[in-house]
Amino acid sequence: MGIYDIRSFAETVKGNSYVGRGIVAGLSADGKKAVTAYFIMGRSTNSRNRVFDETEDGIIIHAFDPAKLEDPSLVIYSPVRCIKDNMIVTNGDQTDTVYDFMEAYYGNAAADPSMEAFLFEAALNTRCFEPDAPNFTPRISAVLNFAGGYTYKMNILKSADPEGSACNRYTYSYAPLAGLGHFIHT
Repeated sequence: MGIYDIRSFAETVKGNSYVGRGIVAGLSADGKKAVTAYFIMGRSTNSRNRVFDETEDGIIIHAFDPAKLEDPSLVIYSPVRCIKDNMIVTNGDQTDTVYDFMEAYYGNAAADPSMEAFLFEAALNTRCFEPDAPNFTPRISAVLNFAGGYTYKMNILKSADPEGSACNRYTYSYAPLAGLGHFIHT
């Protein structure tokens, strides 16, 4: 497969029995609509005990059966939140970190307008992969921006080594192309 070959989502995940958590972002085939999707899978009972609920500014994950909830720290969070012209999509509580950075920026009349484009990266530079040794699950994030057109970025924070001694940070900025989406997963 060449670097510009396009595969369907089904082809991309076929044969992978555990995709983990994933984010898709892109543009509809007719080029008129932004597209995003978020999904979760779980290995443990705690991870499989989750449901999505809509909120005023996005989506929150709750325990399906609160009596079976063991440790909420890595499984209860808002995977989607919207603020101003941005939709934030992540696999953890870093959604709130990005949201809080944007809220502080938009609430500051003296904020430097040239910094708006870097809020996503700045927020995620304060975070790292999940503290779930020995997995060190990557944190994946996307931001869809609708101000003056449509753009999107994706980010992954992952362990630099098997011991979790350092965090590598990768951010990708994409030009939206009709019928094309990008996929990042844990």
